[in-house]
Amino acid sequence: MWKHRNFKTLIFSLPAIVVYLFYFILPIPMSLFYSFFKWNGFFSSPMIPAGLSNWVSLFKDTIFWKAAENNFLLVVISILIQIPIGLLLGVLVSTKLKGMKLIKLLYFLPMMLSAVGIGLLWEYIYDPNFGLINAVLNFIGLGNLTHGWLGDPKTAIWSVFVVICWEYIPFYMIIFAAALSGIPKELFEAARIDGATHSQTFFKVTLPLLTNAIRTSTILALIGSLQYFALIYVMTDGGPTHSTEVMALLMYKQAFRFFKTGYGSTIAVFMFVLSLSLTLVTLKLYRRGREYEV
Repeated sequence: MWKHRNFKTLIFSLPAIVVYLFYFILPIPMSLFYSFFKWNGFFSSPMIPAGLSNWVSLFKDTIFWKAAENNFLLVVISILIQIPIGLLLGVLVSTKLKGMKLIKLLYFLPMMLSAVGIGLLWEYIYDPNFGLINAVLNFIGLGNLTHGWLGDPKTAIWSVFVVICWEYIPFYMIIFAAALSGIPKELFEAARIDGATHSQTFFKVTLPLLTNAIRTSTILALIGSLQYFALIYVMTDGGPTHSTEVMALLMYKQAFRFFKTGYGSTIAVFMFVLSLSLTLVTLKLYRRGREYEV
């Protein structure tokens, strides 16, 4: 009976397993294989062995390192801004104050929009001629601060980061709100009976019990920030002068726009190794922190 049940489960799961292996697992070794060739991506064209030349070019590529720097900045911003604000909003919407359901809906609204829609929306908001930001600055008498936000290399990357934070803070808010709903109310009642203030309850009771949610959010922020693509592709396409370039966008350009599949695969492998390494380091740090707590 047990074997029969497992067999049926395997049969019904087989289509999903095949799709997962084909689209998520197989590309990893294939990308590593392609990274050692010069190839334009068309199977009718020859694959020329290149040895380590793609990797040498990668480490000499100043545009790639600019993209890696932008990804690193996005990781820092995600961890230091998106997660803390998401945590505070999660605590806020978990309270029983009036209007919290409406506030939760409004804050979660960006997650209901596609990255393309958000990119186009904010592209109009940042428009130097008829955009909302410059219009508001002119209206309140600060016209001297109007700017071509996405056209200036000094402000473009930060303008994009603002949109990314606006898009993803609600995601972390929902994670923390869900984690808070699983904390027994008796713990908060006991803290109040013992005379703990709101801040003491937050730091001594709430925050320690959200460790798993914080760890999950950190890992998601790391992986997501290193693989970010869609919104930057829509808003700036990596410009101006590569100031908003990120690794995933550069990989796409090299592989599908310039038909350098070998070099694009090299960038993909680098991203995979970096994401995996940072995730393992993060998990190890959290485990070590738990050991010290014990």
